[in-house]
Amino acid sequence: MNYLDAFRLVSAFSGGPPLSFLLGMSGTPDKLDVFLKAAAATRGRLAKVRSLPFNTLGQTLLTDPSPGETEVFVLFPWDLVPEADWRSGLPLSALNVEELLDLARSTAARLARRPGARTLYVHAPIPPLFPDPRATARLEAELSALMADAHADLLPSSVFSFSSYLSLGSPFATPALWNVAEIVVRRALGVQTEPKKVLVTDLDNVMWRGVIGEDGFDGIRFRPEGTGYRHFVYQTFLAKLKREGALLAAVSRNDEQLAAIPFNSGEMHLSAGDFIAIVASYQPKSAQIRELARQLNLGLDAFVFVDDNPIEIEEVSAAIPELTAVRFPDDDEAVPALLDDLAALFARTLVSSEDAERTELYRRRLEGMAPAEANGADLTEFLRGLQMSLAIHDRSHGDRARAVQLINKTNQFNLNGRRVSDEEVEAILDAGGRLYTCALQDRTGVHGEILSCLIDQRGLVRSLVMSCRVFQRRVEYAFFAWLGTQADPPGALDFARTPRNEPIVQFLEDEAFSPAEGGIMTVDIERFARAHKADVDLFMLSTPIRQPAERAG
Repeated sequence: MNYLDAFRLVSAFSGGPPLSFLLGMSGTPDKLDVFLKAAAATRGRLAKVRSLPFNTLGQTLLTDPSPGETEVFVLFPWDLVPEADWRSGLPLSALNVEELLDLARSTAARLARRPGARTLYVHAPIPPLFPDPRATARLEAELSALMADAHADLLPSSVFSFSSYLSLGSPFATPALWNVAEIVVRRALGVQTEPKKVLVTDLDNVMWRGVIGEDGFDGIRFRPEGTGYRHFVYQTFLAKLKREGALLAAVSRNDEQLAAIPFNSGEMHLSAGDFIAIVASYQPKSAQIRELARQLNLGLDAFVFVDDNPIEIEEVSAAIPELTAVRFPDDDEAVPALLDDLAALFARTLVSSEDAERTELYRRRLEGMAPAEANGADLTEFLRGLQMSLAIHDRSHGDRARAVQLINKTNQFNLNGRRVSDEEVEAILDAGGRLYTCALQDRTGVHGEILSCLIDQRGLVRSLVMSCRVFQRRVEYAFFAWLGTQADPPGALDFARTPRNEPIVQFLEDEAFSPAEGGIMTVDIERFARAHKADVDLFMLSTPIRQPAERAG
């Protein structure tokens, strides 16, 4: 989204519940303010931002926070080490790297004592402060690690503008303002920034050098030589993202058969099997991406779009402002920055076996989902034809990594949106709680563990999440009906409405659920089990075998 689009959106916004927070940064917000209001408006909120006066961030951290105020701090290296501020010039005296790191740790400790603080850290370059360049490199790395340990959102150096910071005091590059504003508003709302899920790429002059429709297969370049080298590097990077759990898709203004030739050649690093979809047509790319998001049942804010054509970038950005659009560079020198930006957007701290298999899982989901004309109709026969098997596992003992990962990354079918640490789960289990997962497979393939449910010792469901790739298969009904047949079934759920959990809201509209005080939803579980016995019968069910009482370390 550009500045004019953001301004128009803010001007047309009729107002909503206020979103009030302090924005703390050492530079001036400048045009960022309009983008913050636009990002809030897209969520139906009226942003009321209190900004710090220029260059007062340091002294603000020395004072106590205002009671109840949400604080979002956007930090740069010089906020941790003032000697690294470009606007002050290089220091006149020699510096000691250990002393500077101690100063940075002290600032981080002050941040940690502010309960309302949410932090972003921009990995901006710092001046050559030491005679040995290795000391400067070490300082940069240690500062980023310190902020990572503080659970800050780490932003790439490309969001920083050296010229703007020196001339205007505004540290942000203009093309990065929308993305920065999106992250700030999410953190102000208390939503942890999550990695993007889908990279949608153009083909001509992105996946390969040249235009397949004009140059033919022999005329395009994608091998590790000459003008094809940067496209080869880009393909290897996409392959890395796929291994780490990202979904790859391609959209191209092209003939379908022509677009398929390079992928079917066996000569490129990537093949058609690495993509969940390759869409070649002459329709607007924004329409193609919207349809892909609809079929995948993913929010458009989970998508990143890469194209070399600025007109295509503008068309998609204007039509889908919640999507992140990235320009593929015209020259080799800008390729490292491109990959750095994309790596930051898709960054994740843990890669599981499920992540590595995600492309095939989503391809199977597309193959197995109900046909469009069946929407609203009785899907029983369609679901029976899928030949579904549901394995319910008791993860109260032993390996629970996938169960905790599901709770912490699932948004749409999510009981309350709350994230939990492994230590919190262990405490609940030690007190007598239970943790279950469900693994699904059908005639389209193996979908893996797709549901996680955490129940405490009182019979309160603390977490219930399910992957969106198995919506409409009645897994949640079958699992909960099975719970109702167990010796000690749950009697209530800790429910909270979030901006994205409408699917579980619909699930809780079942007559067996009743709202109670404090967000608790009570359930007549035996009634639910009787009403949904037919859903259980859709599956070949295997029930848990309790494992030895050996806690995961």
